[in-house]
Amino acid sequence: MGRDDTAKSRQPNGASSIFQDKNGRWHGYVTVGVKDDGKPDRRHISRKTRPDVTRAVRELERQRDKGAVRKTGQSWTLETWLTHWVENIAAPNVSENTIDGYRVAVHHHLIPGLGAHRLERLEPEHLERFYKKMQDNGSAAGTAHQIHRTVRAALNEAVRRGHLVKNPATVAKSPRLEEEEVEPYSVEEVQRLLAEAGKHRNAARWVIALALGLRQGEVLGMQWTDVDFELGVIRVRRGRLRPRYQHGCGDRCGRKPGFCPQKVNIRRETKSVKSRAGQRPIGAPDELMKLLRHHQEEQARERVLARDLWTEKGYVFTSPTGEPLNPNTDFHKWKELLKAAGVRDGRLHDARHTAATVLLILGISDAVVDSIMGWEPGKSARMRRRYQHLTSRVLKDTADKIGGLLWGPEPGPAPGGSAPGTFRSPVPAERMVHVARLGERRVPFLHREHAVEVVTRWGEDWPGHTTEVEQWDRWRWEQEGPGGVSSVRDRMPERTVVFHARAVLLPGGERRSTDLPGEWAVPAWDFELDGYTDRPASWRTVRRPDGTREIEAHARGTDREAVETAFAEAYAQAVDRAQNPGKYGDADEW
Repeated sequence: MGRDDTAKSRQPNGASSIFQDKNGRWHGYVTVGVKDDGKPDRRHISRKTRPDVTRAVRELERQRDKGAVRKTGQSWTLETWLTHWVENIAAPNVSENTIDGYRVAVHHHLIPGLGAHRLERLEPEHLERFYKKMQDNGSAAGTAHQIHRTVRAALNEAVRRGHLVKNPATVAKSPRLEEEEVEPYSVEEVQRLLAEAGKHRNAARWVIALALGLRQGEVLGMQWTDVDFELGVIRVRRGRLRPRYQHGCGDRCGRKPGFCPQKVNIRRETKSVKSRAGQRPIGAPDELMKLLRHHQEEQARERVLARDLWTEKGYVFTSPTGEPLNPNTDFHKWKELLKAAGVRDGRLHDARHTAATVLLILGISDAVVDSIMGWEPGKSARMRRRYQHLTSRVLKDTADKIGGLLWGPEPGPAPGGSAPGTFRSPVPAERMVHVARLGERRVPFLHREHAVEVVTRWGEDWPGHTTEVEQWDRWRWEQEGPGGVSSVRDRMPERTVVFHARAVLLPGGERRSTDLPGEWAVPAWDFELDGYTDRPASWRTVRRPDGTREIEAHARGTDREAVETAFAEAYAQAVDRAQNPGKYGDADEW
């Protein structure tokens, strides 16, 4: 065979090859990617017959196309991977508090319990038995749940980098975590706490927690530049971090770093709040602003007394020498306050539940509650369920409203009142309907602030489209508006981010296009029925009706990881459907 003939018989670069050696055994090579040194990663397969090696080559190609071939290179144990992940991947990219939790989970639980397992041989059952053992040994379900979230995040990264084909933690059942119902403090208990707080230094710190519901870090990170006395507004911009110490003595004292006489704090004092919703202005009652004025004057007197010992950093709540308060010390002060006021024991975070419930009792609109509490749209309904608690007062008010609607007022109504048993429209006759115009869609609201909020957020999501708030007369909307007055919303709609993935396969199973991950995260509101879903993930495959016999694989949902898993299932079915069209119907439903 000449040189030209040899060149013509060679496979193109990157294509799979099959050949027989001089001993009659068949071999196949499949390019599955690129090695760390830039060379092609070609996998070798050997079988006795050509049909056997051909089937093995095709199967490896399918695994490659699905991204299910494990990357070659370092052989990881769970211990070596977790150590690498927590220090080199997670630490530079997450907050200080988050990495503290990861390190505890990795070094105190996962490595001692599971670290010897080879990464690719770790099974869901290993994790489930480990969680059960933790709880049998006295660990709380919440601790085991945190361990599960940590190992899931670490192994997701291993999958993303090709060190694992599938994450066993996404299959393992996490410990059941029953959320304990928090009983917020009553108004009487809050008043006793405020009266006792007034006897102590930094009294305004507890007033802010109970009245406005700020998180501990948000209160301790407040600076005087965040307080606008003229407008009566407090701006939340940053949060106080827990100190992290190292020895200043060279580890000679034999104590833990936090108890070293020469300890050095190696962590910054504050960080910016983590979301746009967290950075928020809050209107403060006049009584609170007066208390802050008084506190500012007291702090000025302390500054004079401390003289050279004072360190000016601008914090609202400080130690007697101007340093920001330590969160651990602040927690113990809260416990002392509860005891001194004769109020039942509770977490410091229960003050936030109390503030949220007060807003519910006062009937404050959901949009305003979300702004005060710093909750992200899309998550706000879940957070309201978690933080706002139905007190007897709220339940009685609700019962009265239901009775008033179904049975009307008591006999003998005032002139112009409804007769007993008559139903009233959800939109009072004197009210206007506030319509959010979103492109070609119109969404009616009872409250203008809801329409304004939706128009603002939707316009940010879809710039370039027409957005405005229209005022419609109630009777006009009833006659002309889609759905009439029954479609008018009296609360904020839900907004979430829906992840979409799509692939198109030609007859025979060859991939034509795949949309993953790309630009696949799309914001959606619950009134956008064509795009909204509250399901974590769902998938389907469908044969195109245009005669091309092409198969589409679709997956969508609110949980990114679940959508990725669902897309893999949809893709596998789409390949099978393209290769075996007789097994399937014309379409699948979501």
